[in-house]
Amino acid sequence: MYPPGEQCGGFWVALESHGVTVAGGWITEPAEVVGAAAAWLGGAGLAETRLRAPCVEFRPWALAHEREPFGAVELAWHVMLDRFHTSGWGRTPRTNALLVAAYARPALRALTPISSHFNVWFSTLIVPSEKRQVGFGLWEGVVGYGLFPHDEGMYGVRRRGGELVARTGTPEEAVDLVVAALPEGLGAVG
Repeated sequence: MYPPGEQCGGFWVALESHGVTVAGGWITEPAEVVGAAAAWLGGAGLAETRLRAPCVEFRPWALAHEREPFGAVELAWHVMLDRFHTSGWGRTPRTNALLVAAYARPALRALTPISSHFNVWFSTLIVPSEKRQVGFGLWEGVVGYGLFPHDEGMYGVRRRGGELVARTGTPEEAVDLVVAALPEGLGAVG
Protein backbone atom coordinates (compact mmCIF):
# COMPACT_ATOMS: atom_id res chain seq x y z
CA MET A 1 0.00 0.00 0.00
CA TYR A 2 1.13 3.52 -0.75
CA PRO A 3 0.05 6.72 1.02
CA PRO A 4 -2.54 9.03 -0.52
CA GLY A 5 -1.50 10.86 -3.64
CA GLU A 6 -2.78 14.21 -4.82
CA GLN A 7 -3.74 12.91 -8.26
CA CYS A 8 -5.65 9.85 -7.11
CA GLY A 9 -7.06 10.99 -3.80
CA GLY A 10 -6.57 7.62 -2.15
CA PHE A 11 -4.31 4.70 -1.37
CA TRP A 12 -2.86 2.39 -4.00
CA VAL A 13 -3.28 -1.22 -2.88
CA ALA A 14 -1.30 -3.92 -4.69
CA LEU A 15 -2.01 -7.58 -3.97
CA GLU A 16 1.00 -9.80 -4.49
CA SER A 17 1.36 -13.54 -4.68
CA HIS A 18 4.81 -15.14 -4.90
CA GLY A 19 6.47 -11.83 -5.81
CA VAL A 20 4.01 -10.98 -8.58
CA THR A 21 1.30 -8.32 -8.43
CA VAL A 22 -1.97 -10.08 -9.27
CA ALA A 23 -4.42 -7.27 -8.43
CA GLY A 24 -4.58 -3.67 -7.32
CA GLY A 25 -6.56 -0.50 -7.16
CA TRP A 26 -6.98 2.98 -5.72
CA ILE A 27 -9.00 3.00 -2.51
CA THR A 28 -10.11 6.26 -0.93
CA GLU A 29 -11.47 4.99 2.39
CA PRO A 30 -8.89 3.96 5.01
CA ALA A 31 -11.29 1.34 6.45
CA GLU A 32 -11.57 -0.26 3.01
CA VAL A 33 -7.77 -0.33 2.74
CA VAL A 34 -7.54 -2.11 6.08
CA GLY A 35 -10.33 -4.51 5.07
CA ALA A 36 -8.62 -5.37 1.79
CA ALA A 37 -5.26 -5.90 3.49
CA ALA A 38 -6.77 -8.00 6.27
CA ALA A 39 -8.69 -10.15 3.80
CA TRP A 40 -5.71 -10.71 1.49
CA LEU A 41 -3.18 -11.31 4.26
CA GLY A 42 -5.69 -13.57 6.00
CA GLY A 43 -5.78 -15.88 3.00
CA ALA A 44 -8.85 -14.62 1.15
CA GLY A 45 -8.83 -15.08 -2.59
CA LEU A 46 -9.10 -12.36 -5.20
CA ALA A 47 -12.89 -12.46 -5.46
CA GLU A 48 -13.41 -12.32 -1.69
CA THR A 49 -10.89 -9.50 -1.32
CA ARG A 50 -12.72 -7.54 -4.03
CA LEU A 51 -15.97 -7.96 -2.07
CA ARG A 52 -14.32 -6.15 0.84
CA ALA A 53 -12.69 -3.56 -1.44
CA PRO A 54 -14.62 -3.12 -4.70
CA CYS A 55 -11.91 -0.88 -6.18
CA VAL A 56 -9.48 -3.81 -6.33
CA GLU A 57 -9.20 -4.95 -9.93
CA PHE A 58 -7.62 -7.98 -11.53
CA ARG A 59 -7.57 -9.62 -14.94
CA PRO A 60 -8.88 -13.10 -15.79
CA TRP A 61 -5.38 -14.61 -15.81
CA ALA A 62 -5.00 -13.80 -12.10
CA LEU A 63 -8.09 -15.86 -11.24
CA ALA A 64 -6.85 -18.74 -13.39
CA HIS A 65 -3.44 -18.53 -11.68
CA GLU A 66 -5.13 -18.51 -8.28
CA ARG A 67 -7.06 -21.72 -9.11
CA GLU A 68 -4.10 -23.53 -10.67
CA PRO A 69 -0.72 -21.74 -10.49
CA PHE A 70 1.02 -21.16 -13.80
CA GLY A 71 4.57 -22.26 -14.45
CA ALA A 72 7.25 -19.56 -14.21
CA VAL A 73 7.40 -18.82 -17.94
CA GLU A 74 3.62 -18.70 -18.40
CA LEU A 75 3.34 -16.42 -15.37
CA ALA A 76 6.08 -14.17 -16.79
CA TRP A 77 4.07 -13.84 -20.00
CA HIS A 78 0.86 -12.87 -18.21
CA VAL A 79 2.63 -10.33 -16.01
CA MET A 80 4.37 -8.80 -19.03
CA LEU A 81 1.19 -8.70 -21.13
CA ASP A 82 -0.67 -7.13 -18.22
CA ARG A 83 2.07 -4.57 -17.65
CA PHE A 84 1.79 -3.21 -21.17
CA HIS A 85 -1.95 -3.71 -21.59
CA THR A 86 -2.89 -1.78 -18.47
CA SER A 87 -0.07 0.75 -18.50
CA GLY A 88 -0.92 4.29 -17.54
CA TRP A 89 2.00 5.56 -19.61
CA GLY A 90 -0.27 5.93 -22.62
CA ARG A 91 2.50 5.05 -25.05
CA THR A 92 2.67 1.27 -24.89
CA PRO A 93 -0.03 -0.05 -27.25
CA ARG A 94 2.63 -0.90 -29.83
CA THR A 95 4.67 -2.89 -27.29
CA ASN A 96 1.49 -4.61 -26.19
CA ALA A 97 0.72 -5.49 -29.83
CA LEU A 98 4.19 -7.07 -30.22
CA LEU A 99 3.73 -9.08 -27.02
CA VAL A 100 0.27 -10.30 -28.06
CA ALA A 101 1.62 -11.37 -31.46
CA ALA A 102 4.63 -13.09 -29.82
CA TYR A 103 2.48 -14.88 -27.22
CA ALA A 104 0.40 -16.35 -30.05
CA ARG A 105 3.50 -18.18 -31.30
CA PRO A 106 4.36 -21.37 -29.32
CA ALA A 107 8.09 -21.06 -30.09
CA LEU A 108 8.21 -17.67 -28.36
CA ARG A 109 5.70 -18.55 -25.65
CA ALA A 110 8.19 -21.21 -24.48
CA LEU A 111 10.73 -18.45 -23.78
CA THR A 112 10.70 -15.81 -21.04
CA PRO A 113 9.76 -12.33 -22.34
CA ILE A 114 12.17 -9.56 -21.38
CA SER A 115 11.55 -5.83 -21.85
CA SER A 116 13.57 -2.66 -21.60
CA HIS A 117 12.61 0.77 -22.91
CA PHE A 118 9.46 -0.76 -24.46
CA ASN A 119 11.56 -3.13 -26.60
CA VAL A 120 11.10 -6.90 -26.29
CA TRP A 121 13.54 -9.81 -26.26
CA PHE A 122 13.23 -13.47 -25.38
CA SER A 123 15.33 -15.47 -22.95
CA THR A 124 16.00 -19.13 -22.37
CA LEU A 125 16.43 -18.36 -18.67
CA ILE A 126 13.56 -18.48 -16.21
CA VAL A 127 13.90 -15.06 -14.66
CA PRO A 128 12.42 -13.93 -11.35
CA SER A 129 9.82 -11.20 -11.91
CA GLU A 130 11.84 -8.57 -10.05
CA LYS A 131 14.75 -9.02 -12.49
CA ARG A 132 12.83 -9.25 -15.77
CA GLN A 133 14.62 -6.22 -17.21
CA VAL A 134 17.49 -6.52 -19.68
CA GLY A 135 19.60 -4.13 -17.63
CA PHE A 136 20.07 -6.76 -14.89
CA GLY A 137 22.64 -8.91 -16.76
CA LEU A 138 20.25 -11.21 -18.59
CA TRP A 139 21.91 -10.98 -21.98
CA GLU A 140 23.46 -14.43 -21.59
CA GLY A 141 20.02 -16.04 -21.93
CA VAL A 142 18.67 -13.79 -24.67
CA VAL A 143 18.18 -15.55 -27.99
CA GLY A 144 17.22 -14.40 -31.45
CA TYR A 145 16.27 -10.93 -32.53
CA GLY A 146 14.70 -8.17 -30.48
CA LEU A 147 11.46 -6.37 -31.29
CA PHE A 148 11.39 -2.57 -31.32
CA PRO A 149 7.91 -0.99 -31.38
CA HIS A 150 9.01 2.52 -32.38
CA ASP A 151 11.52 2.07 -35.22
CA GLU A 152 10.94 5.07 -37.50
CA GLY A 153 7.17 4.63 -37.26
CA MET A 154 7.36 0.90 -37.93
CA TYR A 155 8.11 -2.28 -35.98
CA GLY A 156 11.83 -2.94 -35.95
CA VAL A 157 13.58 -6.28 -35.76
CA ARG A 158 17.16 -5.93 -34.55
CA ARG A 159 20.11 -8.09 -33.62
CA ARG A 160 21.40 -7.99 -30.07
CA GLY A 161 23.97 -5.29 -30.86
CA GLY A 162 21.27 -3.09 -32.37
CA GLU A 163 21.88 -3.84 -36.05
CA LEU A 164 18.68 -3.51 -38.04
CA VAL A 165 17.41 -6.74 -39.62
CA ALA A 166 14.12 -5.35 -40.94
CA ARG A 167 11.27 -2.94 -40.35
CA THR A 168 7.72 -4.17 -40.75
CA GLY A 169 4.30 -2.60 -40.89
CA THR A 170 2.65 -4.99 -38.45
CA PRO A 171 3.66 -6.65 -35.19
CA GLU A 172 2.80 -10.08 -36.68
CA GLU A 173 5.30 -9.59 -39.51
CA ALA A 174 8.01 -8.60 -37.03
CA VAL A 175 7.26 -11.64 -34.86
CA ASP A 176 7.35 -13.92 -37.94
CA LEU A 177 10.92 -12.77 -38.61
CA VAL A 178 11.95 -13.47 -35.00
CA VAL A 179 10.40 -16.96 -35.06
CA ALA A 180 11.98 -17.82 -38.42
CA ALA A 181 15.45 -17.01 -37.06
CA LEU A 182 15.18 -19.00 -33.80
CA PRO A 183 17.24 -22.16 -33.41
CA GLU A 184 15.18 -25.36 -33.14
CA GLY A 185 14.09 -26.79 -29.80
CA LEU A 186 14.39 -23.74 -27.57
CA GLY A 187 12.57 -23.37 -24.29
CA ALA A 188 13.19 -21.68 -20.98
CA VAL A 189 15.32 -23.56 -18.45
CA GLY A 190 16.44 -23.21 -14.95
